[in-house]
Amino acid sequence: MNTQQAQTAQTAQTAQTTQTAQTAQTAQTAQTAQTMHPAQPTDHPYPIDIPVTTAHAAPAPAEPLLDDVSIAVLAPGHPGVTPRWELTSLPDGLRQLAVRAEGLPVEIRLSVPLGDAAGYWHPLGAWRRTLVADWEGRSRVSLVEGAAVGCLYEHSGATLLTFAATDPVPETDVRFGVSEENDTHVVHLSLPASPEPHRLLLVPRAPSVAAALRPLRAWFTAARPPMPVPDAARLPVYSTWYAFNQDVTAAAVEAQAGPAAELGCGTLILDDGWQRHGNGRGYAGCGDWEPDPAKFPDLAGHVARVRGRGLRYLLWVAPLLLGPEADCHDRWAASAPAPATVPGARVLDPRLPEVRRHVIELCVSLVRDHGLDGLKLDFLDEAAVYAGDGAGDVGRAMTELLAELRRALEAVRPEVLLELRQPYTGPGMAPFGNMLRSFDCPADATANRIQTLDTALLAVGGAVHSDMLMWSRSAPVEAVARQLIGALHAVPQLSVRLDEAPPEHLAAVRFWLGRWLLHRELLLDGAVEPGRPDELYPVVVAARGDECLMSVHGDRVAVLDFAAYRRFHLVNGSGRDRLMVDVTGGGGRVTARVHGPDGRMMDDPPAHLPEGPRPLAVPRGGLVSLVLTEGPR
Repeated sequence: MNTQQAQTAQTAQTAQTTQTAQTAQTAQTAQTAQTMHPAQPTDHPYPIDIPVTTAHAAPAPAEPLLDDVSIAVLAPGHPGVTPRWELTSLPDGLRQLAVRAEGLPVEIRLSVPLGDAAGYWHPLGAWRRTLVADWEGRSRVSLVEGAAVGCLYEHSGATLLTFAATDPVPETDVRFGVSEENDTHVVHLSLPASPEPHRLLLVPRAPSVAAALRPLRAWFTAARPPMPVPDAARLPVYSTWYAFNQDVTAAAVEAQAGPAAELGCGTLILDDGWQRHGNGRGYAGCGDWEPDPAKFPDLAGHVARVRGRGLRYLLWVAPLLLGPEADCHDRWAASAPAPATVPGARVLDPRLPEVRRHVIELCVSLVRDHGLDGLKLDFLDEAAVYAGDGAGDVGRAMTELLAELRRALEAVRPEVLLELRQPYTGPGMAPFGNMLRSFDCPADATANRIQTLDTALLAVGGAVHSDMLMWSRSAPVEAVARQLIGALHAVPQLSVRLDEAPPEHLAAVRFWLGRWLLHRELLLDGAVEPGRPDELYPVVVAARGDECLMSVHGDRVAVLDFAAYRRFHLVNGSGRDRLMVDVTGGGGRVTARVHGPDGRMMDDPPAHLPEGPRPLAVPRGGLVSLVLTEGPR
């Protein structure tokens, strides 16, 4: 057994062993501890008798926890039980809260004064990232839908409260929002019964949401080793979905393979429509997962021809969906009692052992029989339709299913590629996928930027991918560049008919994919600071060594600190033909190259940048690269 296989063999036990291992680590690294009913600090922001509550919830006495955060812990339905808690220090400045409740469910309530609060970020926040009332904010999370993580931040960008449940698997109810009665922001986490202590990670105040979440990612990386990420997972992708939808054939796909490889793509994904009954944009035909003989009479031969162009090949599959048109429907109908949230299908219940065996055998046979490099696993979040029905925890069942699926696939294809999609891209899914894709946002460059950055804030191990990029044939070239710039801080996926694209569009794609490949390590591995979530990340900074890339997506000022970095790349994702910069760190003489949206060199680049604010002539959809050659005189 090689190292990778040994690592894989451990993933099935991850959910059970993480807390035990972390308990031992805590015992070795604990520096401070607070037990139940700690002494009240004299500088705590409000008296101890102010209750921690949300609307319609019974109040509970508050106790100081960390910074300005207070805590109350209850055992719902067991009024005679008083849970005990302690707070210990971990490496990287983290704190670990452990709540012991004799194997009972617990409710952990956190509260912090509003101060200058601006917004609350969490994985299921989508476009609602400002403050909400406590009677409105709620989510139900599990392994395949979000995560029990949240971050309250103020207008300066600094955080007021950052937390994460250490076990990302079980179904957890989260209530949050502004308490109108107490002028506080509260978070209630309802955690199911566990034989082990319930644990949360807490991050002391940090300068930004991104800075607060970095140590959480490091902790989860150590606690739940992620799936290996082959280099192919970090190369641009060509996808068939927006280009063809379900009207796809082997000949049409092969016509895209050559241009895609020439432009810099490393992988092709055949999306929905390859299978029998794959028509009509619904999912009533899902379940058999056999190639449509009219579209793909020899799927294995087709895959081999595409791979011969130098591309890896992934196939779309939604293994939990079962539609009435599938030949296997009657056989599996009893195992899919709940309707899906997508039209036309029901959902196989992953808590049933026979369902798990079926999904594993299906996925392995697809990869083995057709010579695939991996799978695009869609609609895994549909398993959440069974959450809270009392028949067992969906997250635990999905952990068992996905751990065994990974083992079985790696036995067939050791460097298998598995694409996951928001909302099931959180830390708990790190062992089970290595391509983490943004949720669908066709032609929306803004949404692609925001969703990929949201995913990256919590991504553990896997390469974050954009939703597929699309645009119309009549679009101006700067609109094409805008789509590519929206995906700049992730691995870009394309989905247009390249063999029919106008030459100026192909020029823009070639230029921006070339720039992305040139700066790939900076963009994917550098320290990224996107700013406040409620501002929708208008200026995104990626830095590594002496190099800094900044993408500007509005009429904002980009700060060029030449004392910190010698090389800057400024990307104009705004709607104006100039960028405003503020030069600090002395400024000086620079060499500059300005490119238009299609890569053409532009005239009159700056040669000297003294300190202070000034505009730079950079066309919309374009780029300027600056290298400091001589400091101020």
